[in-house]
Amino acid sequence: MKQEMLINVSQPEECRIAIMEDGVLEELYVERTSQDNHVGNIYKGRIVNIEPSIQAAFVDFGVGRNGFLHISDVEPQYYRQGGLDPDKAFEVPEPAGKAAEGADGDAAGRARRRPRLGDRPRVKPPIQDVLRRGDEVLVQVIKEGFGTKGPTLSTYISIPGRYLVLMPPLGRVGISKKIDDEHDRRVLRDIMLDLKPPKGVGFVVRTAGTERTKGEMARDMAYLLRLWKSIVRRMRKYSAPIDIYQESDMIIRTIRDMFTEDVGRILIDEPAAYERAREFLELVMPKYAPRLQLYEGKEPLFHRYGLEDEIGRIHQRKVPLKGGGSIVIDQTEALVAIDVNSGSFRTEKSAEENAYQMNLIAAREIARQLRLRDLGGVIVNDFIDMRKEKYRRGVEKALHDAMKRDRARTKILRTSPFGLIEMTRQRIRPSLRKSIFRDCPTCTGTGMVKTPESMAIEVMRVLQLSAARTDIARLNVTVHDEVATWINNRKRREMAQFEDSVHIQLHVVGRESVSPEHLVWEATDTTGRTVRFP
Repeated sequence: MKQEMLINVSQPEECRIAIMEDGVLEELYVERTSQDNHVGNIYKGRIVNIEPSIQAAFVDFGVGRNGFLHISDVEPQYYRQGGLDPDKAFEVPEPAGKAAEGADGDAAGRARRRPRLGDRPRVKPPIQDVLRRGDEVLVQVIKEGFGTKGPTLSTYISIPGRYLVLMPPLGRVGISKKIDDEHDRRVLRDIMLDLKPPKGVGFVVRTAGTERTKGEMARDMAYLLRLWKSIVRRMRKYSAPIDIYQESDMIIRTIRDMFTEDVGRILIDEPAAYERAREFLELVMPKYAPRLQLYEGKEPLFHRYGLEDEIGRIHQRKVPLKGGGSIVIDQTEALVAIDVNSGSFRTEKSAEENAYQMNLIAAREIARQLRLRDLGGVIVNDFIDMRKEKYRRGVEKALHDAMKRDRARTKILRTSPFGLIEMTRQRIRPSLRKSIFRDCPTCTGTGMVKTPESMAIEVMRVLQLSAARTDIARLNVTVHDEVATWINNRKRREMAQFEDSVHIQLHVVGRESVSPEHLVWEATDTTGRTVRFP
């Protein structure tokens, strides 16, 4: 399996990172300087409002829009009745002489018997008993704002390194749930015990930490502890609202989180970005620094690898599949609907086998499209109907397997009686489509406008309102050129009868440059004075 990471920053307003696997685009990340990018940043904010009805607080953290903090994202250190001192909770402990509690079995047992900082209690107290207006809180943005909604915040701080994640209030060592091999988990736990992490802070070993040496883990831990100390110093020095820590730019972030030994080459097409990435690799992963290369070709990087056409197809509603089938993706306000069509796909076996093979291909492509388009929320997959239970379970497994490489949290349900597979995918930022496109000002995002006939009927309805008016002598109506043509050709008799019966002069003006649903009225009296209408 050959992987390549291509980084395109030739345009200063946009950074694009593509991960290719055996020549196929598998992941795409796009970030623009004009868009807000707050996820992962840490701020010291101030509570500006408490809403007991939704058990949430709104926090001013200095970015112009208040953040949303739910009670489930409030650490126990802020509980007034818990007796915890927030200042002490943020102290940075000195390295201990032995491993932090919770790293081995005995310490973990003691942790279960005694509540620890960072544990999420099953029953949360009311938020009005925890926080008050004016309180200062240390928060991290976990989800970008959407539409009129502000960013989602959490007081459970986590700072990712290359192999570890520092979680200050956790107070113990954990292993990522994605590392399911018991031998690997035991080896990593032993390494963390030998490193003797400080008491009172927590670390979680990332999947990238598998098969790492003790020295590599030690360097990552030292870096995270230095970073946390600087965060604490800044937090105590300044009053809210103030930014405390900003996440790395997308190039460093992607290399840190996505680079593995399978990535044979990283290509960057901009010298300044190349130097930043090289410094990061030499500091964190010097062994792999030679894999980073500066692309100096005359042909644009993404064109060189045929990615521009592939990226263009990402935004299409219909995605063709191998063998003749297709999937159709429709994104709505509340959910994403994906329909699988067999098209001309055929096998030499039964119709049931034909549907099963088509669904297997579709499941893999659905997982890929969700990553590329960065679709989140509720997703409903309408696969081709299958009667056999073993085939249904097979499609579910194929979808589960295809989603394993997705970094976003997902949950997939069993096939419903209607043949639907419902799932959720973590939504952190607006989808790629929302980031690149805007709603059409003509159709307001619906994709449809009224026909000339419909607009002509609407004009005639409004005309009936003027029949009861005695202060109107002339009516001018401005519409799209096609609507005006329809009215003048097919409604000429009705308009003449209207003018004769109510003694109002009617004038229809058509314009080419206006919306198909454009409709503007201008009414005047006998003196030429404008009259309000309708």
